[in-house]
Amino acid sequence: MSQKPKANPIALLPIAVFLVLYLGLGIIFEYVLKIEMGFYSIPIVVAFLVAVLVACLQNRSVSFDEKLELMAKGVGDKNIMTMILIFLAAGVFVGVTGRSSAEAVAYFLLQLAPARLAVVVLFIVSCFVSMAMGTSVGTITLITPIAVATAQNSGFSLPLCVASVVGGAMFGDNLSFISDTTIAACSSQGCEMKDKFRTNFLIALPAALAAMALIFIISMRADVSTVPTGDINLLLLIPYVLVLIGGIVGLNVFLVLLIGIGAGAIITLATGQVTAMELLQNMGGGVSGMFETILVTILVSALCGMIRAYGGFEALLGAIRHVFKGQRGGQLGIGLLVGLMDIATANNTVAIVMAGPIAKEVSEEYGITPKKSASLLDTFSCIFQGIIPYGAQMLVAVSTCTTLGYAISAFDIMPLLFYPFLLAVSSLLFIAFGKK
Repeated sequence: MSQKPKANPIALLPIAVFLVLYLGLGIIFEYVLKIEMGFYSIPIVVAFLVAVLVACLQNRSVSFDEKLELMAKGVGDKNIMTMILIFLAAGVFVGVTGRSSAEAVAYFLLQLAPARLAVVVLFIVSCFVSMAMGTSVGTITLITPIAVATAQNSGFSLPLCVASVVGGAMFGDNLSFISDTTIAACSSQGCEMKDKFRTNFLIALPAALAAMALIFIISMRADVSTVPTGDINLLLLIPYVLVLIGGIVGLNVFLVLLIGIGAGAIITLATGQVTAMELLQNMGGGVSGMFETILVTILVSALCGMIRAYGGFEALLGAIRHVFKGQRGGQLGIGLLVGLMDIATANNTVAIVMAGPIAKEVSEEYGITPKKSASLLDTFSCIFQGIIPYGAQMLVAVSTCTTLGYAISAFDIMPLLFYPFLLAVSSLLFIAFGKK
């Protein structure tokens, strides 16, 4: 068994370089130069390549060939390979099924419920759609126009409607079996998705119910009239429902995705949504949408391989040992670690990929189960990603409203983001009073 490297804080320099480069340029682009979605104009792959270069220039006692071996060991981990394959399969599923069913769900439930419950319905729809699609940003893109129409027709405030969509989208993304964050958290910690789901559900459900209660109380005080209507095609929901059921009952994730892909292909072809050629193109488009996430996963794994060998992880573990005591302290340390990574990168998937290897070592040392550490990674990244004003979710919500002719800022929405704030409370209670 190889000896653990000595703690070396300097080994963390590549991460610091990445954070300064990515966060610094993001703030300049977004808030100084006023570039729309400027934070996401920075090529994150290039930023990580710079970090890898910095790591390669460190530790002259190790030859370049040896550094390549360290990177290869980091990338060659079984969990990394599993993660990449699931990303690809999830991309095919999204490409096959498309996203038109989201609007069908929203309009269907809005027609069933009384007008006064329209905002509660928006929250529930966003929860379901995000859980089925595995993307909070995609859900917000699709449901925000319906939220704008609801506010315009019913009399509810626009910030409340949009905040309910963002909160629901974060709930679903946090629990979805095909979400990037779920795949990254489970793969990095080595746990089954069904186990992580059950643990995560105990944290997320109380927060979601409390958020719904607050939205309901506010809705009862509003003077409302009507809600918007639209086209409904519930057949398109079948692939999503099959994936949800398969994941909950514990089927292998690859089998679940294959079932969803098969059902989606049959339904979209049979209903004339696409031709066979368009279906193949959509599959390719779905896979292409995962390329950047896969490249980031590979680069972060290579970077972590060198940082671990140089003693960077030992330095971080030493800091966590010094500040956080006991198993509950270790859980809080994992949560804050991924939260800080998310604040710095404004990307919850990247934050989990970066924090995952360190969280794995913390969980082993503090006796935290893999399903619990995976749940903490996903939950705390969701909390911070849901409320930062420069996150993709918030920027997409605001820009969609602006495109539709309604002036609104992130700071109008943030006070009404009940779910992320309540999720933070629920997570802390879970750590404080949960079973060891």
